This record gives sequence, structure tokens and C-alpha cells, in this order.
Amino acid sequence: MGRTCAVALWISLLTIGWAGEIISTGWLAKDTKWKTQFYQRASSQNGPTVVITGGVHGNEPAGARAAEQIRHWSIKRGRLIVIPRVNDPGLQDGTRFLPGEPPQRRDLNRQFPKTKAPNEAQGVLGQAVWKFISEQKPDWVIDLHEGYDFHQINSKSVGSSIIDAKGDKANVVVPKMLAAVNASIADPKKKLVRLRYPVDGSLARAAHERLGAAAMILETTTKSQPLSLRARQHRLMVHALLMHLQMAAGKSKVLLPTETKLLRIAVYDAGGVGGSGPRNLDRVLRGMPAVLARRVGAEDIREGSLTQFDLVIFPGGSGSKQAAALEAKGRAAVQAFVKDGGGYIGICAGSYLAAANYSWSLGISNHKTFCETIELPNIGRKSMWYRGPSATVKMELTEAGRAILGAKSGVFDVRYQNGPIMSPMGVKGLGAFRTLANFRSEVSRYEPQKGTMVNTPAIIAGEYGKGRVLSISPHPESSTALYSLVANGIRWVGRRPRIE
Repeated sequence: MGRTCAVALWISLLTIGWAGEIISTGWLAKDTKWKTQFYQRASSQNGPTVVITGGVHGNEPAGARAAEQIRHWSIKRGRLIVIPRVNDPGLQDGTRFLPGEPPQRRDLNRQFPKTKAPNEAQGVLGQAVWKFISEQKPDWVIDLHEGYDFHQINSKSVGSSIIDAKGDKANVVVPKMLAAVNASIADPKKKLVRLRYPVDGSLARAAHERLGAAAMILETTTKSQPLSLRARQHRLMVHALLMHLQMAAGKSKVLLPTETKLLRIAVYDAGGVGGSGPRNLDRVLRGMPAVLARRVGAEDIREGSLTQFDLVIFPGGSGSKQAAALEAKGRAAVQAFVKDGGGYIGICAGSYLAAANYSWSLGISNHKTFCETIELPNIGRKSMWYRGPSATVKMELTEAGRAILGAKSGVFDVRYQNGPIMSPMGVKGLGAFRTLANFRSEVSRYEPQKGTMVNTPAIIAGEYGKGRVLSISPHPESSTALYSLVANGIRWVGRRPRIE
């Protein structure tokens, strides 16, 4: 079969992109449970063919997320082919291996042709991926992975490394890729290093030995690093490669398609954010139609990435630590984003961040928080924001709240963990907030806190410039029964109709 006919079999969508790019997409292993989508950008100018794969191991999500972002990058020459979610069932389950496969077939990155074996991949997915990549005759194959620890700290892990096959091409570009990613890493022990040789049976090794491609595995580190940072590190390395190949037509901060009618949502997951907040929001967002969500970090925000989005969500954790991570430049970027019409949702810590009564807060919502520090007999000085561990409290929507968040009547339970007790701040020139829900019970740890939470606002809405601001003190995103409330709040901030 000729090359033209073979290509026609897998192309399912054809559009014209930047400077005459042909953008196409199709499926691998389409009629099986392993089906996964690929994307191609083909320039009208001759150049290298670069294949990017992510999500070969399902418990390494940063590579899949980075590849999903990279597929939107315009190119000036050659072809860029991206398979973002190679092991989609594993990514959905959060498991390293191919779900349901026997031990000898469960690790996809050991199923590609081995050095002293026939040129054959194993398993349905392995065979489909290998056949497709082989047909593309790639010049470069880049496989995005994650390790559990930093290689320089724990040599048993390959985390934070580039593992490349030997060759002159890699010798030239790997130092450039390392320089690009390590420039933003302060701790020398956490900087990425170069390792050799990709493990036998891996896609990278097979691509080098069987296809003659310059191939490498890019490994970030999951330990104590947010998902947004790890995906960013992948982007920086891939972008450095594409710059070296004179293929890159834009910057590495591109996270989304340039043209979309979907609601574009940024979820902050970096410094000052608690562990469960972004994951809970992922669950809410998965159930929402017509949305496109990305994790973002402080560096992304300082670089201006919010301009790609309709709204940003700051989850629970510590508002002051989120502010410190953003730094003055990042806080100014958030303020400018909302003022120009972007949306802001703060949940618990994010509502502290939105407030107007701290030197570090954004001042985009005209509320203050109950945070006095009081000298308590036989205890000492204590700040009143802290009310103890997570607890269940009662909340009730107002009429305005039902119009925005959904027609939920009466008093209901919601999880609370030291969210702000909000009241008007009275900043001139900043509009007053509207109360969408009130607390109907309270949690207190110290005597001066008693009676200060009941019947105070639990959820408030306001405007800052052209943008909408929603401040949520408790954690409805952690309760399945309240997902629709959170989803409607997101839609209101993003200026979309409420879903009943």
C-alpha cells in the first residue's frame, strides 16, 4: 500500500493552521478498549518529523498533560505528531500498567521491539503504537515520563533526567534542553541530568535501534512537585528541542488551542495549595460539558498564561502562601486578568487571597475576614482564623444564590476547614458583594469565636473591573452531592448559562 493511501486511513479531521499548516487527527487501536487519539501538524515547509508521546505509564500524568498542551503548538517546518494519552485506561485508573493485562504484558514500555528480538511489538496497544510510529519514519521520538524521586538525590529513581540514545544529534541538543529546564530550578540537587541508555523494550530504545530516530525519555519527578510544574518542565524541554530544529513558531507557555468555544479554566495547583483541592476540582470539571481545564503554577501566571483562559480557580490551602508563591508580579497578573474581564473563583484559601484586608491579598473582592489575634488567658496569643480540623457545618443558599448556583432549597451539609468568615470591607471604588449562601451553624475552637460564624456569608459574589469574582469559604467541591453547585458557580463566573 502506498504512503498516500495509508495516511488516508488514519486521518479523521483536516483543518488549516498557522502559515498553511495541515492539522489532522485520528485513532490508534480504534475498535478496542485501548483506543487512543493522535494529532499531527504538518507544515508546508520541509523539515524533521518529531513524534511526542505521553501517558505510556498511567501513573505519570504530567507527560500526558504536557503532550496535550504541546499538540496545540504551531510549527514553522516539518511535522509534529503527538499521542498525548498512549495508555488511556491506565491514566483513567491512575495505574502504571495496562489494566487487566497479565504480568508479562502489563508494562507497555517493555513491549516494544527489544535489541536481540524480532522487530515486533507485543500486545494490541503496543503493536498499534509501534506500527503507526514506524510508518511515520520519525527523525525524533520523545517519550514523556515521570520518576518518583530526584535522580541526584536518589540514584534508584530516574526522576529529573533525560535518558537518551547515543548519537551526535542528541549530543548537541540535550545540553540545550537541560539548560532550558534547569534555569528555573534553584536547588542544584533537583536539577535534571543526562542519563543513558533507554531500557530494553522501551519505545525510545526501539525507535533508535529499529527506526534510526534520535530518541529520548524525558523524566520529571512527582515527589513534592505540583502537576503544573512537572508539565511545565516537559514543555520547556520539548520547546528547546523544537527551537533547535527551527520548528517552533511560538513560546512554550501555549497551553490551549487558539480558537475554541469551550469554557477555558485554569486551576492553580502550586505553592500554598492543599493536596486534595485540585483533584476534587478535576472530578467536578470532568462532569461539566464544554470545558477545557489546565493546571497552572505561579511561573505560568507570572509569564501571562492567564490571558489564554476565561477564569482561574484558586483552591484551598494557605492564602498567604499562595500570595507568596505568586510574588508581586503574579498577584498583579491575576488582578489585571480579572479587571480585564477574566473570572476568579477562590475556595477557602482562595477566598482569603481575594480579600481586601491583608497586605498580601489581591483586593478584588470587597470583603474582610475574621482574623484578629487575641491574647487568651492561659493560652497565649492566637489568631481567630483557625477553628480546628475539618468539620461538617450547615449552609443555606439565598435567593440570589439559588438564581446562580441552582435551585437547592433549605439547609444542607457542607465540609468546612477554616475558610474565611467574611464581612464587608467597604473599600471605596470597589463594588459591594452579594451573599449567595449563609452559614447556619458554626465551628469554634476559642471562646471569642463563638457566635461569629452563624448567619455570616459562606459564598459571596462580586465584580472587579470587567470580571466576576466568586469567594467560597467552605468546600462544596469535596462533596459529590454539591458538584452541581460548584459547576454552576464556575459557569456564572465564566458567563455561561446555569445548568439545572
